[in-house]
Amino acid sequence: MADEKLTTRAQDFSAWYNELVERAQLAEHSPVRGCMVIRPNGYGIWELIQQNLDKMFKETGHENAYFPLLIPESFLKKEAAHVEGFAPELAVVTHGGGKELEEPLVIRPTSETMIYTMFAKWVQGYRDLPILMNQWANVMRWEMRTRLFLRTTEFLWQEGHTAHETEAEAEEETLKMLGVYRSFAEDFMATPVITGRKTDSERFAGALRTYCIEAMMQDNKALQAGTSHNLGQNFSKVFNLEFQGRDGSMQYAWNTSWGVSTRLIGSLIMVHSDDTGLVLPPRLAPTVAVIVPIYKTDEEKSIVLETADRLFKDLKSKGFRVKMDTRDNMSPGAKYYEWELKGVPMRIEIGPKDVANSTVVIAPRITLDTREEPKPGKKQKLFIAMDALCDAVEDIAGEIQSQLLKNATARRESNSIRGITDYEQMKEILSRDGGFVYAGWNGDPASEAKVKEETRATIRCIPDAEFRSTTAPTKCIVTGEAAKYEVIWSKAY
Repeated sequence: MADEKLTTRAQDFSAWYNELVERAQLAEHSPVRGCMVIRPNGYGIWELIQQNLDKMFKETGHENAYFPLLIPESFLKKEAAHVEGFAPELAVVTHGGGKELEEPLVIRPTSETMIYTMFAKWVQGYRDLPILMNQWANVMRWEMRTRLFLRTTEFLWQEGHTAHETEAEAEEETLKMLGVYRSFAEDFMATPVITGRKTDSERFAGALRTYCIEAMMQDNKALQAGTSHNLGQNFSKVFNLEFQGRDGSMQYAWNTSWGVSTRLIGSLIMVHSDDTGLVLPPRLAPTVAVIVPIYKTDEEKSIVLETADRLFKDLKSKGFRVKMDTRDNMSPGAKYYEWELKGVPMRIEIGPKDVANSTVVIAPRITLDTREEPKPGKKQKLFIAMDALCDAVEDIAGEIQSQLLKNATARRESNSIRGITDYEQMKEILSRDGGFVYAGWNGDPASEAKVKEETRATIRCIPDAEFRSTTAPTKCIVTGEAAKYEVIWSKAY
């Protein structure tokens, strides 16, 4: 089983994904239905997502805080749209300490109600605004159909919550954080995303407007990778988040919330990985390089390990996340298979001849356009002088990061269909190849619902200007009426 090949993506994309998550030791199902155990290989990715996003949040003026896991049921009921949107997913605690609770407590599905209750205590006047906070936490939503990382009953995330003096400031914050998510997706996840606004039927329960980043997976389905919400004054009015304005009058604050979760790990897998195993962008790889010493005799072992250890320490001292595989119970080939399965961006091979020549061999996890094309059926291998190893690892990591973004962008563009005006043609595309179909929409929720019912595709977003077609569609693809928007239709996770 250890070296059994994965189901290929072409055979069964879903089976390939499930096998890869478990075989790469990222996560597995727990004894609690719908919940997952995130193993060190998977949690290491999440730690890097946390570290880098957290830095970006703090650079934009946000502070971290923590709020309770348990929320009084009455809090959620105060905001009608909010409770209606989350009611089917709630997990409720009714007993504690051996007794029935006076009021049931909801395990947080999201924290708006608790956080804005506290904001109301902290804000008196306009000088107390803005409040810019973020929370790293777990949440629970009672999912009926679960899949590791993509949709689980309990998952990890961050949720930003802010309060502002004016609507314009809240809108600026909402779009700013959407931009942070886009930058993170492209710069760290090597994943191209489309930014845009959700339709009213797809927006967050209780929000004025919801914006999102949408990514395309290798099976041409969309994945909503992050959302940013302008909540208006809905929650402020319910939770009495008032302040004395500059003119002396009492005013309600304007709120935003925004979040991403461990589904980003699922996105990484489905955007980049291949039939050999996991492929990770170096910036989010817990191990960027693994050194594999190669030897046959005890004499060779002593010489090779001495050199390998020196190079390992050099790389570690420069801050690289590197491992050395000295296991004697596995052949070099078996080690190569394992590290490729686990997605390590590059492998460094050192044998007796390499020591004699003061060189090493680097095998990148993916083929790089910037390097010499490998022979058919062979892996790309780069011969590097030992005294240039640290610089080479940094350069190759950068090339892999760029190559992954280039590959994913090209794949998305080749599976984005524009200029479709016939509804039957759109249905055929969505049922056959999928992808992102750009088409006109009259703005009517009934038209949106019709497509969802007949194709299972949804409007992923009303794309921002830079992503719209050069020639805007003039007619709604569903009704033939005048188009109010160009939208992106796709099946999604």
